[in-house]
Parts: sequence; structure tokens; C-alpha cells
Amino acid sequence: MGGVGASRGVGCGGGCPLNALVVPDVPSVQVDRGFWYSVPDGLEPAVGSVVRVPLGGRVVRGWVTRVDDSPRAGLKALRRISGDHTVFSPQLLETLQWAAHHYVAPVSSLLKKTSPPNLPRRATAKALPEVPAEIDGVYTPLGVSAVEGAGGPPVVVVGNVSSEAVASAAGPVLRSGHSTMAVFPTGVEAQRFFDEVAGLGARTVLVHPEMSDRQVTDRWSRVRDQSGYLLVGTERIALWPVAGLRLAWIVGDGRRGLKARQTPTLHVRELLRSRAAGERFSLVLSSVVPSTEALAGGARLVVQPGRLWPRTEVIDRGEDPPGGGVLGTRARAAISAAARQGKTAFVFTHRHGYAPAFRCVSCRTLRVCEVCEARAVGKTQCARCGSPLGPCRKCAGRAFEPMGAGEGRVLSELTKFVTPALVGPVGSDGPVWVGTERDLPLVASRHVAVAVDADGLIFGTNYRAPETALRLLARVAGTVATSAGARFIVQTARPSHPIIQALQRGEPIGLLEAMIEERRQERLPPVGQLLVLDITDPPSWLPERLAELSGDLLGPIEYGDRRRWLLQGASLDRDKRTLRGIVQDARDAGARVRVDADPIDL
Repeated sequence: MGGVGASRGVGCGGGCPLNALVVPDVPSVQVDRGFWYSVPDGLEPAVGSVVRVPLGGRVVRGWVTRVDDSPRAGLKALRRISGDHTVFSPQLLETLQWAAHHYVAPVSSLLKKTSPPNLPRRATAKALPEVPAEIDGVYTPLGVSAVEGAGGPPVVVVGNVSSEAVASAAGPVLRSGHSTMAVFPTGVEAQRFFDEVAGLGARTVLVHPEMSDRQVTDRWSRVRDQSGYLLVGTERIALWPVAGLRLAWIVGDGRRGLKARQTPTLHVRELLRSRAAGERFSLVLSSVVPSTEALAGGARLVVQPGRLWPRTEVIDRGEDPPGGGVLGTRARAAISAAARQGKTAFVFTHRHGYAPAFRCVSCRTLRVCEVCEARAVGKTQCARCGSPLGPCRKCAGRAFEPMGAGEGRVLSELTKFVTPALVGPVGSDGPVWVGTERDLPLVASRHVAVAVDADGLIFGTNYRAPETALRLLARVAGTVATSAGARFIVQTARPSHPIIQALQRGEPIGLLEAMIEERRQERLPPVGQLLVLDITDPPSWLPERLAELSGDLLGPIEYGDRRRWLLQGASLDRDKRTLRGIVQDARDAGARVRVDADPIDL
């Protein structure tokens, strides 16, 4: 996967020196185009070479993005080449430049994500073991060939795909001498997959978030220099150069862990979709509830037969008396019965990122905004649309109680009807666990699972809240054992809501397609574009500059010394070009700027 260089003297009669266009490692869009340097005799840089060049009185690291021998006078000389090989190819460079534009980020911030922590040194080629024949065939019933449609739209597999299925898809690719990549939302899930496909032995290369820089660099060099590996990791591997890459698989499409929270807010799905088109490899996305972006992108859909998660038992909280606590009578009975019988239970609750839903104490009606139907969280105005929140719209009551709570309060409430020694956070010795979204990868095969407050998810202030709620609740359902008598219980005050109905059907596609059509009318992703601009200590000239944008600009909303703007449009490509300069000028003026393209949380 080497870069593309140029032979000296080609095209100019043998007398022209070689020149290299270098993007320096400077976090500014002002250097995106790079600078030309002459190449001294003895150096042979190529596209993707890591180099050292003079810039502004100092020597900095940079990346070569072009090499030619066109005549250029007065150039400074490239100092040296660092490492043994290139860190990106011309095809991967196209994805990096696209991502810099899409996420309104300096090109250098993308180029560095292809590089290992330490200087890349050439790895010694190893004799790889044979691929076990027994891993073949697991994926065949889904009707997908791992190498079909290379470079075309991705394949979306809807359902809980086993580690063995992913490994069996990789088998023919590895056997042909090519490489595959499997990306997971968390290090826990990547490690579990690695352990479960131990039969592939040295063919599997794991990159875990807790590895040292030396270990990461070693694995980077191994997959960069030799094809035939299955590379396993989290979002950091999505932009690695992988020799002979033929198949990439994203497990858990739609999960938050696949999108960076800090600028640049890169999304693994979009990066690999761009890479697959340019580098001509196949892309598979799998999830029990796929993202609307995947469905709207012309992907081939493969739905596993039967129910996609266990049957859902719905408890209408409107039937419970007020003041009864966050767990209703039936949920309490199910949990306490499991504990008495020595069986396991998992109680899922909200913590970071989710406020509980509230209901009227008098009539037990769910409190939502009358304008946009987002949940009301006890404030005087709606957090989504800003409309004033009045009394209960059914009985005019003014007293409301939460239907959900944080992990600590739920633990405390459980100890009132379950022996305290039997209750604890996820991973504790007791059979009854309480946890949040971050704990889900650690929970499996519970006899009872209870979602305390479905409405706090469904009626969130984010336009994606219903989609996210369905995906998250389906994951909670997936923690339930397949044995007879196992139960998945959801508490809600809106049992007729489409999300609850989809949970009971065990099938998400029809609802997701309806969501796509609704967003088409509102020009929201995946059929429109959104961009959030968060600026701390914005310069006084910023509003005037933002007025240059052609998209619909909403804001600012004030949060102390921070201001937030929302930019929306059918396409924001032209505005993103304008924003690059505005954002850089704001940063140069001392402001802290975060740009979130296609935000998940809004």
C-alpha cells in the first residue's frame, strides 16, 4: 500500500528536481493546501510519507500529498523522511480531504489519524497460519457474499450478528490473501470478539483503547505491511492504512461510540463508506436497529428471520398510583421473584445524557411540550423548542413526579423490597444489577430485564430521540436470556406510542422508514444536513460573518460564556467552505470552537 512518487527528470529532459507538496502538522485551515519543497538527492518521498520540513523559522512534521518534477524556483528543501513507509495512499487521501471538508476541520487533523503514535517502522513479515475451514458457512444463511459489490453501497444486516458470523465472512477474504477490518463501539466488545474468534490465532490483530503507544504502533505496522489479517478495534482504526483491505464490518451501526465527541466529530460509518467507494472494498453494517443513515443510503438490506429481540412486556405507568416510586408494582414483583428464586435481573435506568420523564401527580398523564411533544423535565420552558410549559394539559394540575431516576436512586429503591446484599451495580456479586447504557456490553443472559423509564428516552429533546430509544431499548431486550420464563419489561405512560408498538412487534424497519419520510419533510438527516457550532467567548464580529451563510441559521442559544448556533439545509457543502475560514478566524481570536456535523445528540 505504498504511496505514489515521481521519477526524477520525467517530463523535463532529465534536469528538473523532484518537489513535494507537504501539509504541515499545524492545526489550521490556512495550511490545508500545503507548501512545496524541493527534494534533496538521496530522498524519495511518496504520497503519504511523513517528513520534516522548515516552516516559519522552525522544523515541523508534515505529510506529503503530492510529488512531481514540475519546475519551481526558490523552494526550501525538505529535511528528511520519518519512518520506513507511507501512512496513507492516494485513495485514502481522497477520503481524508473529504472528511476535512465535511466535518469542517483542518486537513492536518485528519492526516495525523492515519499515523501510529510512534514513528512507523517496517514490520517483519510473518508466515500466517491457515484459515480454519470450520469457520466457513456461518454467514451463508444471511445470503450475503463478503466480497460482492466491492466499492458499491454497503450491506446492512439487521439483527444480532454473532462473532462467528463475522469471522466466517472474513474467512474467504483472509484465505485469498487479503485483509478485513471489524470496528466496534467499545473496547469491551472488541476484546470479546477477539476472544471469541481465537481460532483465527495470529490472523487476528486487536487494537484496544488501553494498549500502550508501542503496542498500537506495532499493530499498525503489522497490518500496514502485510495483508491477510483481521484487524479488530474501535473507531481509531477506521482511518488506518491496511494492506489488501477487502472487507470492513461495522458492528453496532447507529451507536454513539462510533462517532467522535470532540472536533473533528468523525463518524466511522461515513469514513468507511467513503473509503469503500475509493479503495474498492466491501462494507457491511450490522445492528439490531440500523441507523436511518444506513437505510437511506441505498444499501442492500438483509434482515435476519424471526423476532430480532425477545418479546416485550409493557407496563402502563398510568395505572400505578402517584408517589409509588420509579418501579411500578408489576416490575417490583418480577424483580423480587427472580431474586427469591436465585435468578438474575437487570434494571436499566438513565443517567448521563437523559432526563427522566415526568407525569402529573393528580391524573398520571405524561408531561410533554404541547408544541413539539418533547418530554418536559420540570423547567418553565421546553428544552427543544423553547415553548412555555404550563400546567397539566388534561387536569391543569401543577404537581409532577419523575418516572425515572439515576442509578443511585434505583439501587436505593430496590433495597426496600430485595435483600440489599442481592442488589448492586453491574459486575457486582448479587443477582440483581442496576446499570446504564455504558454497562450494556457487560450484561447478558439475565432472567428479567426492566427498562425503568422508556418515556424519558422516547420523548427526548433530540430529534433523533425516538430512533435512539428504539435502538437502546432493543439492546436492553437483548440482555434477556432465551430460556423459558425470561422477561423483558418496559415501563411507559404511552403504551400506544409507535416505539413501544415496534418493540412489541420485534421489527424496526417499517418505523425507521416512516422516520426517514418525516425527516425528509423537515430537511433533517439523513435526507438533510445539520451542523452545530458551539463557541466559547465568541468574537464580536462573529454574527455578521455567520450572516454570510445560505443555510437556515438558528441561534444563538446562550449557555454562560458559550453560544450555540444550528445550521440546517438540504446541502451545506457551500456553507462548510465558508465556515472553514470563519471558524479559523474565531480560533485565532482566542475563541474555543466545536463544530459537530450531523450531530447525534442535539
